[in-house]
Amino acid sequence: MSGVEIEWSPDAPGALDGVRILDLSRLVAGNAVTHALADHGAEVIKVEKPGVGDDLRNWKTEGVSTHWKVYCRNKKSVTLDWRAEGAIETFLKLAETSRVLVENFKPGTLEKMGIGPDVLHARNPDLVVVRISGWGQDGMWAHKPGFGSLVEAMSGFAAMNGFGDRAPVLPPLALADMIAGLYGAFSVMVALREIEVKGGKGQVIDLPLYDPIHSVLGPIVANYDLSGTVPERTGSLSNQTSPRNVYRCKDGKYVALSGSMQAMAERLFRTMGREDLITDPRFRTNTDRVANNHILDPIVGAYMAERTQEECLRIFEDAGVTVGAVADVAQIAEHPYPLDRKVVVSLPDQDVGRVAMHNVIPRLSETPGNLRNPAPELGEHNAEIWGGLGLDLSDLTAKGIVR
Repeated sequence: MSGVEIEWSPDAPGALDGVRILDLSRLVAGNAVTHALADHGAEVIKVEKPGVGDDLRNWKTEGVSTHWKVYCRNKKSVTLDWRAEGAIETFLKLAETSRVLVENFKPGTLEKMGIGPDVLHARNPDLVVVRISGWGQDGMWAHKPGFGSLVEAMSGFAAMNGFGDRAPVLPPLALADMIAGLYGAFSVMVALREIEVKGGKGQVIDLPLYDPIHSVLGPIVANYDLSGTVPERTGSLSNQTSPRNVYRCKDGKYVALSGSMQAMAERLFRTMGREDLITDPRFRTNTDRVANNHILDPIVGAYMAERTQEECLRIFEDAGVTVGAVADVAQIAEHPYPLDRKVVVSLPDQDVGRVAMHNVIPRLSETPGNLRNPAPELGEHNAEIWGGLGLDLSDLTAKGIVR
């Protein structure tokens, strides 16, 4: 089993104790927002459709809902049939007790349901409402489907990713959703600070997937404005620094190299026994090296190809050169570094005995986050949450509001 074995800590405190968050979202982006906050003590309540739940529950490996187990740990689950008479009022009672609401319905859906921001703020003026969509709550693309793959394509990311002689490459993970999730968690903290420190009021956070992923692409528009050119895809090479690439070693394994600092590039050349490259006018500065990548990269690649991965790592580590192994998940699971740092941990699980997952990040010295509870079963906390509002669960069940 991968990861350091630890136990759940149900009574562990957190910096966000007392912050109740309602999560109406499905799939990745909304769960990423609330996942980050739940790990640091927020009470996250998933409001799910009876008998169905969040679609993330259906993303399975070997029949196990691994995405759900990882990204919905530390959360609670209640069920609510929005179509049942009295369901909206029941939900609003819960919203009155909450600090944050996260949703990723199609823009305008909350309003059609009768729980738009105006209604929510009439009942709870301090509520922070996070509205996740593909393209924003308004504007010419608001109506478009908000799938991450479309955003990754249309934001500029895919056009940059891959090799110039092949098709653009979409990421093999929900990249746009995860980046939006991190921005979302940050924005929640900003909005809460506005209330708690500055005496402000609740507000709406318009969080499309498009804007965050575009922001992490760096100055691509500024570069285009200045140069008037669209950069070609370069694989693992960089248009900004050199040398930088992934190199195949003698044993068929790979190492990654980044010589983005002038001192590091010079150190690399000395370690390779090629001090002449330091003064070669083609490679003297970073700008020179980028312009002549087609010459420099094969020189570095030839050096790596004559040595095994282990030899390359030893040589460059001893010299203080920034080279690392290209590791697959099997190597990561067995490597001593993530074990020593407890980057990956193994926790008790009712379905598979134990389940491996990433630890809480980031690490705070005084108020660390904790792994308190496994991801909930559908409706597991109906009695606790609805009953905690003074509502009769049997009555809600009889009316079909909760099933």
